[in-house]
Amino acid sequence: MIDSPKSLHRTSSGIVDKLDRWLSPIENATNFVAATFIFLLMLLGVAQVSLRTIFEVPISGYIDLVELSMAGMAFLGAAYTQRLGGHVRMELVIGNLKGRAYWMAEIIGLIVGMAIIAILTWYSAEHFLRSYQLGDTSIDAEFPVWPSKLLVPIAFGLWFVRLLIQLAGSIRLLLDPGLSPEGVVLVKDAAETAREEAHDALSAPTTKEA
Repeated sequence: MIDSPKSLHRTSSGIVDKLDRWLSPIENATNFVAATFIFLLMLLGVAQVSLRTIFEVPISGYIDLVELSMAGMAFLGAAYTQRLGGHVRMELVIGNLKGRAYWMAEIIGLIVGMAIIAILTWYSAEHFLRSYQLGDTSIDAEFPVWPSKLLVPIAFGLWFVRLLIQLAGSIRLLLDPGLSPEGVVLVKDAAETAREEAHDALSAPTTKEA
């Protein structure tokens, strides 16, 4: 959840804030797993090039391993990114809305997003179950592919829960815009974003020259 700008809000910590705090560590963990997949894939690529070039002994099943890792890299960080508001958002119109009009627009967008993610979760879970029952394997090294396919409905499920928390937080603010934001992403204008980036740059630790 992105911290709100300094303003006069009535604090009302409740179930939305508790759910947000409960889900955040899980999202951090899945995002860390996704980053680990990327790091290990980088090491695997270096090993593949080195072994193939120097010893002419490529890693068996390298292409299969790359393909199987794609699901974790692509989807496990989705809920984390949703929490930070990192997904692409078209804010030409919604960025100019204020108060209840803004939160109503957010609610509509979240409901549409939840419907899409729910469908993707259902069909990706069916796809995983079919792969598990058939004993589906990769073409080259014949690695089982169901663990990779299982990551997709898990990631989409977390994403759905995050959207649900944001929906609850948006409904809460629609009913009473004076409350302190909980579990929602706040739109920041260009000036505020520039100020934050400048603050981060100036507050970053600097190394002294010897």
